[in-house]
Amino acid sequence: MLRIPTSTALPLFDTAATRTLEQQAAARLPAHSLMQRAGAGLARLARAIAPHARCIWIACGPGNNGGDGLQAAAWLQQSLNAAPEKARSCRILVSCVRERAHMPTDARAAWDDAHEAGVQWTEHMPADMGPQDLCIDALLGIGLRQPDAASPHTGTNERLLTLLRSLQSSTSPVLCADIASGLDADTGQYLPGFAPPNAPASARHTLALLTLQPGLFTGIGRDACGQIWWDDLDTGLAKGEPILTPLPCAQLFSPGASAPRPHASHKGSFGDVAILGGEGLGQRGLSMTGAAWLAALAALHGGAGRVMLALLDASAGSGQATAPWPEIMLRSPEAQDWRSTTVACGCGGGVAVRAWLPQILEQAPRLVLDADALNAIAEDESLASLLKERRQRDLHTVLTPHPLEAARLLKTNTAQVQAQRLHAARQLAQRFDCTALLKGSGTVIAGPQEESDAPPCWINPTGNARLSTGGTGDVLAGLIAALWAQGLEPTQAAALAAWRHGFAADHWPAHIPFSASALAQRLGA
Repeated sequence: MLRIPTSTALPLFDTAATRTLEQQAAARLPAHSLMQRAGAGLARLARAIAPHARCIWIACGPGNNGGDGLQAAAWLQQSLNAAPEKARSCRILVSCVRERAHMPTDARAAWDDAHEAGVQWTEHMPADMGPQDLCIDALLGIGLRQPDAASPHTGTNERLLTLLRSLQSSTSPVLCADIASGLDADTGQYLPGFAPPNAPASARHTLALLTLQPGLFTGIGRDACGQIWWDDLDTGLAKGEPILTPLPCAQLFSPGASAPRPHASHKGSFGDVAILGGEGLGQRGLSMTGAAWLAALAALHGGAGRVMLALLDASAGSGQATAPWPEIMLRSPEAQDWRSTTVACGCGGGVAVRAWLPQILEQAPRLVLDADALNAIAEDESLASLLKERRQRDLHTVLTPHPLEAARLLKTNTAQVQAQRLHAARQLAQRFDCTALLKGSGTVIAGPQEESDAPPCWINPTGNARLSTGGTGDVLAGLIAALWAQGLEPTQAAALAAWRHGFAADHWPAHIPFSASALAQRLGA
């Protein structure tokens, strides 16, 4: 069993691939073996999470996920039976959505094991459960699909929803089998009718069984599933020994080891970054020069050899030239040579950036497009065409939209983007023949299709709610430009920047107030 860290590259499989792998593994093993192993893994992790529990309540659904829960109940009860003094201090209780006769074959065998071990059945979540106790969510797992969610209030599902609401509102820790029930394992979004009314009120853990799915690491999945653990059920997947017919649909990003900078180097060895943005007061009475400064500061601390800042309204923003970063060289947009540098364009660009986009799209060899540059392209087909044509001229681009900006570029809405985050990132990469970084919880990075040596997309495992503050996106754009200027490929630069950006937020010192400018200055720490 592996506790998923933020520094290991691991393959992610969608539901269809997981089902195929499950069938291949089951064909090699004696009957019921996979479910027995899954139940043993759940029981082992339950004891580790709640070693002093007086009660472990397991909510079991109608399918094999419920069977995994029943098998866990059997293992837990058997361990208590072997230690009578412990049996008196802890109860193992099970609530089932279906009766035994209506369960799949493996789940019926697990039901029999639980019954023989002496597990107690209950209709509802026990009322006396406390923070030292544990709930196990074995209701739905990865088996829930959109058609199942269409009518969640009929028949068996009424019972299921009652148990699910108890789990979602539990003040006891919750351990989910496979994934939090109600989530789509491929997207990390709740299907209709299953979303909780409030945020979790207690710690969440999830034991992914056999494979890891993308929905655990992006969208709502990160909050709903909490700390992720993985048990490959002794199939060899965790050791890189796939069974294996299907390919992963994505991969968790890991930075890998970085080589130290050579002693015999100079500022020209690490590339030039030019920032174009920062609409000033003179345009509309709205100064956004701070966004461009943040991107420049991030590029500086991200290791770029030289950083040039071209403000779109230099006269209105000149007061910031006295900021304590003399290493950042101010340029007028007219004086900057865009053909010889890595460019980050759009941070605080407002409407002023639009006039510069044709030239930037034509000239910049390496271009990070952010914020208002993306909005301008979404509204102007001629600019969108220039963007699409860049790669044909060996000019490369990284797009860094948040979900609303992505929706504008794809001519859809934010809900659709968030409902299919991996698909949206791949769509952007394909439509504009570039690298697309879709921000949000579990940032998704997708490269051009012909990059066959890379996974279909990366999911970044780092970051937290500290990044939900103004200016952090500008910091990310500047960091991508800095890493790209130092020689990384565009997709690798985007993925590594997202990882470092989130890692800094995850390890933020408690005594230092968080802000975007403070984040930028810690990127090199």
